Amino acid sequence: MSRFADKIESGKFLVTAELEPPKGVDLTKALATADILKDVTDAVNVTDQQASVMRAAPWAICRVLLDRGLEPIMQMTARDRNRIALQSDLLAASILGIENVLCLTGDPTGTGDHPDAKAVFDLNVVAMVEAARSLQDGRDIAGHELQGAPRFCVGAVANPGARPLEPELVKLEQKVEAGARFIQTQAVYDLDEFADFIEQTKHLNVAVLAGIILLKSANQARFMNEKIPGIRVPDSLIDEIDGSQDRPATSVEIAARTIRGLQGLCGGVHIMAMGWERHIPAVLRTAGLLAE
Repeated sequence: MSRFADKIESGKFLVTAELEPPKGVDLTKALATADILKDVTDAVNVTDQQASVMRAAPWAICRVLLDRGLEPIMQMTARDRNRIALQSDLLAASILGIENVLCLTGDPTGTGDHPDAKAVFDLNVVAMVEAARSLQDGRDIAGHELQGAPRFCVGAVANPGARPLEPELVKLEQKVEAGARFIQTQAVYDLDEFADFIEQTKHLNVAVLAGIILLKSANQARFMNEKIPGIRVPDSLIDEIDGSQDRPATSVEIAARTIRGLQGLCGGVHIMAMGWERHIPAVLRTAGLLAE
């Protein structure tokens, strides 16, 4: 069992964050981010061609993180692989000592830097989670026996702000039934709305980590409201960041305030800093999760 799985079982309030692989082979930036996150997170997601932008494969960076003492979560999208490649990459990850996997659909290829790329989507996310479970049981999804079975702690994602919410709840239940042990969500800004989501999913008995996106500007908040389904940044927060004389400090305070409100409500938080990883320790200190 992975260290992250152990922490899920312990009921600890978990903190995860994200790290992007390089578009190339220079690991300088990735390693600097890893050093920031090492002592303040329980695990670090390594993204898989985020926004459909071609980057180094996440399994390679996960292996580097393991060597540096971090606990990685390897993201894996349905977009880029058929069922053969998905299972092969899962086995390869296990051979490298990577046990935590987050299954995702993946952003459309048209939004990235290779817009003519063909998407695969051979399996959906539920089928991906089921494939990971089948491999752990010692067989591939075609029923063939493996020469040694892997061990995984599998996660998936959810969007508490989806409207209507009912289809999202159905998909989430299917992911958990397929074997997902933790859920990372889209960014949360409305605690009352999120509390309703938690109430409607508490029967699933799964660790839910609420998404936290650091607000860099009012324009970023307005863009997310307009372009990203399920994200609703309240006008009060937009006004707060817009009127700030020190936006990083205000962003830290907003994120910390949200995290304080989430403690006792869910299993943890997943921080998506998008270039502001250097501010994550301050967020966690202000939220009371790190000692000064």
